[in-house]
Amino acid sequence: MPGNSFGHAFRFTTWGESHGPEIGCVVDGVPPSIVLSEADIQFWLDRRRPGQSKFTTQRREPDTVRIVSGVFEGLTTGTPLSLVIENKDQRARDYSEIADKFRPSHADYTYIAKYGIRDYRGGGRASARETAMRVAAGAVARKVIGDGISVRGALVQIGDQSIDRSAWDWDEVERNPFWCPDVKAAEKWEEMLETVRKDGLSLGAVVEIVATGVPPGLGEPVYDKLDGDLARAMMTINAVKGVEIGAGFGVAAMTGAQNADEMRAGRDNNPVFLSNNAGGVLGGLSTGQDIIVRFAVKPTSSILKPLRTVDIKGEETEIITKGRHDPCVGIRGVPVGEAMMACVIADHTLRHRGQIGLSL
Repeated sequence: MPGNSFGHAFRFTTWGESHGPEIGCVVDGVPPSIVLSEADIQFWLDRRRPGQSKFTTQRREPDTVRIVSGVFEGLTTGTPLSLVIENKDQRARDYSEIADKFRPSHADYTYIAKYGIRDYRGGGRASARETAMRVAAGAVARKVIGDGISVRGALVQIGDQSIDRSAWDWDEVERNPFWCPDVKAAEKWEEMLETVRKDGLSLGAVVEIVATGVPPGLGEPVYDKLDGDLARAMMTINAVKGVEIGAGFGVAAMTGAQNADEMRAGRDNNPVFLSNNAGGVLGGLSTGQDIIVRFAVKPTSSILKPLRTVDIKGEETEIITKGRHDPCVGIRGVPVGEAMMACVIADHTLRHRGQIGLSL
């Protein structure tokens, strides 16, 4: 199976299955002499860790990371980093009753159509369990890009209920279990998801990731555009079905005058943009504004409501998926989206340094 790696100059490869003994990743391209400890990575993993609220899966995983190579006396050595997490709370029995059935809206059928074999225990390699290692790689990427660039995420919609953007408060994101920047929306979501959870159903969501402090000129102008790589990064996340940069699909309803991010003179010959419909990227290169990416996460079909499907013999049947599933998988998608954006920015930062010879 190729396709387990992401990035170029900053590149990580993940391995492991949902119900296997371990998951892990190898991160290559990390410059030497960066201060890095397991605690630096653990901080970000703890934000993604399952079982922290009743609105995410109740699988209890400590997600304790070990650095097994690439660091000496607290500093990166420039060699590949190898990171490992032990799976502690596998419950394969939750899937034994559906081992021969295809879950609708999951990759069960397509996986077996390609490989002729699949790990039915939570999706195996294709499980969202793999995203823990993306978050670990993202923690390393944050160290590469430094403190001058911040990457933050928030949930801006669950089901058909969106936030009030005028009430956006980044501090509020850390105060509720939804990563929601609008306190009133978070209260509504809690009531809505409580009903959904008790009914054994699920809802989709929209996640927004914002990078602040990215200097102008980062990216490439043709095939490796910064926004193109960001879109690809987000589409690799489980259950993501669409990506927007800046105003996204909304630009189709604008006129050219409305969409134009007009400019005025600023300091040091750098322009001041009067809007940011472009989402911080023009022609594949960063503008110096906030980089804004949104992605839509589908509602999981691993629910207690009976769904029509077929089994591996082609017989029609019904399926109920028991076990520990999120009523809204988009919630845990926030730290994963942050990690993927950090990895893309780190990759382009190192590529820029390699081509231009200077740090931005």
